[in-house]
Amino acid sequence: MKPGFAARLTILLTIISLLLSATASLPPAYAQQTSQQTPQPPNSTSSVQISGLRERVTVRRDERGIPYIEAKNDEDLYFAQGYVTASDRLWQMDLGRRSARGELAEVLGNLALDEDKRHRRFGFAQVAESEVAQSAPRDRKMLEAYASGVNAYIASLDAKSLPPEFQILQYKPKVWTAADSLVIPKLFFETLSTSWRLDVMREALADLPPEKLAGLLPVRSPLDVLVVGSDRKPSRKKVAGRETLEALPHGRASAWDSAAAAATMKALADDEAIESRSLARVGLYAEALAASNNWVVSGKRTRSGKPLLANDPHLAPSAPPIWYMVHLSAPGIRVAGVTAGGIPGVVIGHNERIAWGFTNVGPDVQDLYVEKFDPNNPGRYQTPTGWRDADVRREQIKVRKDFLRTATDTVELDVTVTRHGPIIYENAGKRYALRWTALDPKLNKGTGLDALNRAGNWKEFTSAISQYTGATQNMVYADVDGHIGYYAAGVIPIRASGDGSLPYDGSTDAGEWSRFIPFKELPHLYDPPSGIIITANQRIVGDSYPHFLTHSWAQPYRARRISDLLNKKPKLTAEDFRAVLGDVHSIAGMIFNRKAANILRRQLTPATEDNLRKAIVAMDGWDGRLNAESTVAPLITQMRIAFRTRIINAAVGTELAKSFGWSNFDTTLDRILSEQSADWLPKEFKSYGELLRVCHEDARKALIKSLGEDESKWTWGNMVKSRFPHPLSSAPLVGMQFTIPPFPQNGTPFMLGATVNVGASVSMRLIADPGDWDKTQHGITLGESGLPSSPHWKDQLDDWRAVTPRAFPFSEAAIAKATREVVIMEPRN
Repeated sequence: MKPGFAARLTILLTIISLLLSATASLPPAYAQQTSQQTPQPPNSTSSVQISGLRERVTVRRDERGIPYIEAKNDEDLYFAQGYVTASDRLWQMDLGRRSARGELAEVLGNLALDEDKRHRRFGFAQVAESEVAQSAPRDRKMLEAYASGVNAYIASLDAKSLPPEFQILQYKPKVWTAADSLVIPKLFFETLSTSWRLDVMREALADLPPEKLAGLLPVRSPLDVLVVGSDRKPSRKKVAGRETLEALPHGRASAWDSAAAAATMKALADDEAIESRSLARVGLYAEALAASNNWVVSGKRTRSGKPLLANDPHLAPSAPPIWYMVHLSAPGIRVAGVTAGGIPGVVIGHNERIAWGFTNVGPDVQDLYVEKFDPNNPGRYQTPTGWRDADVRREQIKVRKDFLRTATDTVELDVTVTRHGPIIYENAGKRYALRWTALDPKLNKGTGLDALNRAGNWKEFTSAISQYTGATQNMVYADVDGHIGYYAAGVIPIRASGDGSLPYDGSTDAGEWSRFIPFKELPHLYDPPSGIIITANQRIVGDSYPHFLTHSWAQPYRARRISDLLNKKPKLTAEDFRAVLGDVHSIAGMIFNRKAANILRRQLTPATEDNLRKAIVAMDGWDGRLNAESTVAPLITQMRIAFRTRIINAAVGTELAKSFGWSNFDTTLDRILSEQSADWLPKEFKSYGELLRVCHEDARKALIKSLGEDESKWTWGNMVKSRFPHPLSSAPLVGMQFTIPPFPQNGTPFMLGATVNVGASVSMRLIADPGDWDKTQHGITLGESGLPSSPHWKDQLDDWRAVTPRAFPFSEAAIAKATREVVIMEPRN
């Protein structure tokens, strides 16, 4: 027998036994769990007695397994929401809180240690505990009722009825706490507001020539769709064949150290890899903070004469999905929409009077401070008033030894905290402290969803969101009275000096946050004359807006395309909205395609190779759509990637180019190709025609490498697949039950500029109809259940692929008609 074979055989047999035990058991505690295994007859009714309830609660389920929870008081409503959500998503909830608290390595081992260290440095757990302690009594009751419901469900389980992930990993969930419901939103904060790496990147690039730096980090574009304010004619100068704003960060006059910059950029890329791995595991990663589309139109722009509102958040695809659909009803509240497992209430949706949707604003709410520590006493650092001792928080991280047992080792991590925040990055002898709105309990409310869920008009809506302290969101609004509106709600700092684009000297007060943008001065609109409001993470404010938000906006392509489509018709319908949600036309792709085809056509000679001639013909006939069947889109994409790579390599060097990232740089590419600027042309080429010929060759090589020699297989759907990974799906044998087979994707979030439909990152779709709430269309990616054995594990996937979200019943009559199962939750005496 070969060495090690017996050990491998033992592991294999153990995995098989875990697979059998994890898939053979049925959770008996809640009637819905049983019905997930054995379909019940229509309108079947069952009951369950639960300790902790005050009065009877009715839970109805429709054909998609969506729970409609009806209670007689608020505490029972949120108790039942916690119980029901846990019955569908308990392991996902546990995964989320462990991730945020930095406790994943306890169950996943060394694989998650770096992620745990990252979240321990942030101190999310301590912040959440402080937020609970200072929360208003009503908010605390809501959180505690939800936690009690979760715990009642946990208490109903035994070792054999736990969700399969717990059985595979051989652990039981801990008691859920109110703080757990506040620590999970910190992950949303992380994915939607992490910008500190851009500050370090700008610092690393600051010695580049000013004109090159401005082109690499563009702020605006002719395609921008502003929501608030307008652009004045700013002071401009001609740089590298394009106009560049004076306001952009300028380089210094010293010589540029490309090697040092490349080392810094690699360190930043490594940190981002840890972050993306961590957030993608829980379905929350959003590349470059770009996450979502929303828009609202007034009745004067619709066929029904009533407003319509659409929203499709863009987050990392996952199984189960991040969103959970729910309908909540009790005296004084009736609301439907989506939330995330662990968060009480409804995050996005509508009540009887209003509807709302979110996209990310992405303002700069993170600043770095280079702290000067005393070399003779490393525990203290310089402040304007002298030396101060840093706080040191010793974290003890449990790390699982192996997957055959649950024994753990303990890894200690010392977190140094200054007056600005934790030291989160060290490089070349510099230690950077992070100040971030998410880490200050005084800036964060316990919850704001309850007031939002109950709001009945614009005044109540704005009052509710004035208390919102999460990652700043573009919130669009519509109501039954015909009004529409918009507010960028959140906490955004105003600095004593500068705008936080570069790290500050921590020993001074120059970068202190003097105050925050007052709520009334945040960007907002109410019933605009145009009758249309659109946000897609683009630059939302013009130069006339008085406060700084950020330099780093998402690409403008999605917002521009939505605007073009909505303005094509004088009167819009829900069907028109659905067509926009599914649109895969690439503006960036068409800009590149037309310019490249024209330039290459002028390069044609009798000796030109056939594949280039065929490519130009195909480019001339392309409609710009990134649908799965397109054979032109892959070639254009790879040509543009090659073009981008060669342009950046020439600008900053090959090593630095590997880690460079700036979302809006694609608009610079548009201009470079349009103007064919000599300053951006790599020195090894005499013309852009010559460069594009080589890019075409690069593209063919890339396609051959990834898709093979057979050009008929060079389709968008073969090149880009939709995948919905589960954290355990790659595990041998046991992971098979969690696997969603990949399939051809339509659209893209980044590869060829962003399309409206970004493919697998579309986490849910909503078309809210205040004219008739029962006609509201709402759907998520896979399904309500986190249990692979449930019929609701992926029963919404076909609708998601077809961009046909189903009607989400709201009225009592519609719910009664849609009901397939009823569970009566009775108080246990």
